[in-house]
Amino acid sequence: MNIHYFQHVPFEGLGCIEPWAKQKQNKLSATRFYEDHKLPFIDICEMLIIMGGPMGVYDEDQYQWLTQEKKFIEKAITKGKIVIGICLGAQLIADVLGAKVYKNREKEIGWMPIELTPEGRKHQLLKFFPDTLHVFHWHGDTFDLPAGALHLARSKATEHQAFLYGNNVLGLQFHLECTAESISSLLQHCKHDLTEGPFVQSPEQILSEDHIYINNKLMIKLLDCFK
Repeated sequence: MNIHYFQHVPFEGLGCIEPWAKQKQNKLSATRFYEDHKLPFIDICEMLIIMGGPMGVYDEDQYQWLTQEKKFIEKAITKGKIVIGICLGAQLIADVLGAKVYKNREKEIGWMPIELTPEGRKHQLLKFFPDTLHVFHWHGDTFDLPAGALHLARSKATEHQAFLYGNNVLGLQFHLECTAESISSLLQHCKHDLTEGPFVQSPEQILSEDHIYINNKLMIKLLDCFK
């Protein structure tokens, strides 16, 4: 499979997705918007993975490449490509599909539970997920559910944590892909986000919990569903 991914900042990479994507039957390529804005030929790309970042989908004035990124995502969805968005990536997909993206009532940062919706519990894609799962969050924005999308998961702070559009487009507001290294990088580069709030953990709390193995295992199982 030809897999291409969009990376927005050096410290939010593929995490546990990288070894999965580098299996010998796959070809992996990237657009790193902080270095180069070159996009692949869309007809060659079979799977597009859109990673997170500290910017918002509405920050085109500051990050002009967001405009061309959104156009590419829209084309990929229209052409029936597999498109998976994580955090900012999910927000970009929601925006492209016509949903509103905006500041959440509260920031959500750290290890906190999500729960599957009734639709999520029934869907084959999440058949190996528990009804409630501790996942890693790092976001201040949220989005409305795109028209025609299936609402898969929610949390106390954020109603729309996961959605599926058609059978090929998945948005995850949370980070199943995070490794110990990527969490340390987020704490290093985005520590200023850790303002006081009911859904914001301290660095000590974040580092004291460890759900990484389970989260990574579920991320790989999800990816395998799209092979």
